[in-house]
Amino acid sequence: MIIVAPVLLILLGATKILQADLLPDEKISLLPPVNFTIKVTGLAQVLLHWKPNPDQEQRNVNLEYQVKINAPKEDDYETGITESKCVTILHKGFSASVRTILQNDHSLLASSWVSAELHAPPGSPGTSIVNLTCTTNTTEDNYSHLRSYQVSLHCTWLVGTDAPEDTQYFLYYRYGSWTEECQEYSKDTLGRNIACWFPRTFILSKGRDWLAVLVNGSSKHSAIKPFDQLFALHAIDQINPPLNVTAEIEGTRLSIQWEKPVSAFPIHCFDYEVKIHNTRNGYLQIEKMMTNAFISIIDDLSKYDVQVRAAVSSMCREAGLWSEWSQPIYVGNDEHKPLRKWFLIVLMATICFILLILSLVCKICHLWIKLFPPIPAPKSNIKDLFVTTNYEKAGSSETEIEVICYIEKPGVETLEDSVF
Repeated sequence: MIIVAPVLLILLGATKILQADLLPDEKISLLPPVNFTIKVTGLAQVLLHWKPNPDQEQRNVNLEYQVKINAPKEDDYETGITESKCVTILHKGFSASVRTILQNDHSLLASSWVSAELHAPPGSPGTSIVNLTCTTNTTEDNYSHLRSYQVSLHCTWLVGTDAPEDTQYFLYYRYGSWTEECQEYSKDTLGRNIACWFPRTFILSKGRDWLAVLVNGSSKHSAIKPFDQLFALHAIDQINPPLNVTAEIEGTRLSIQWEKPVSAFPIHCFDYEVKIHNTRNGYLQIEKMMTNAFISIIDDLSKYDVQVRAAVSSMCREAGLWSEWSQPIYVGNDEHKPLRKWFLIVLMATICFILLILSLVCKICHLWIKLFPPIPAPKSNIKDLFVTTNYEKAGSSETEIEVICYIEKPGVETLEDSVF
């Protein structure tokens, strides 16, 4: 114990001395970095670079740097190296600041700020495009063995409110280190480009990098101000509808199945919505699920149309757009009789029922014989008589003689003639 105690005291003292050497001296001030520059390295991309101050006193500590983005959007972060890559829009200009920092558990030492700036590109106000929108879509790539899927890009915009009539716009996109100019444009009535189509791009189907799009222009009458914008792929990716949707009805059981959309994402990366519409009463049912099958109990006397749509699940990337609905599939009973036909059927049935009831009542009460008694048939011994009347006038006599003859059919006795 007598020997161990001095050893412990020596170790404790050495630790204190070492910590004192490592701690920054509060009387030593930090100097700002030097040669701070901002360089454009691509569409909507800049490189910030600086060097440590050569007059900075060196200690056995690691100096760090704090970077602050002032425009176009405020942001700040820390780094241990002397350069930083920043992805940002540049049509509004860009400015940033950097300083040297040294921090421990108890305090933070920092130098003064040093700043640099990129001015906004020249151009007349109101000449740049507005309302730039872009969407991507994935298709199967049958031309390449390296990539199974190909991503297309479609962008649209509106002409600047103060752009001259001879203005022509040109679009470029950058994804990663790839930059490409549009070759297929759609035009307005004045021949100005207002949309662009890339059937094949360098964009990765499951990529997470920002998509940068720049549209500049030219005119003989004015300087056209450029416009750039950043897009997150998950926010503009238009998913394809599910494939091979089928629906079957067995009694009151409706079974629906489908396959995943054309996409680089695997089957477990999709959420689905199923829409079942009863065309007879207009009832609409929408169900959300993660599997590619659904069973529902329905009214087997109705007709239904079924549709399915898909979206990439948040398990595989950030939530994005839903696909379009698949083409409707019609199942169920299609015998939807118009109201008029039903009315006629019910009316005829009612009339037949009433006539049947009346017939039974008449039969039971003998009303038919009382209303329509039978006509007695003539007796067989009645003889048919035919009467012939002849009127004769005698020359100049005023006496009129009427002769009535009774003619008897054969087999009947002859009546005596009577003369008046």
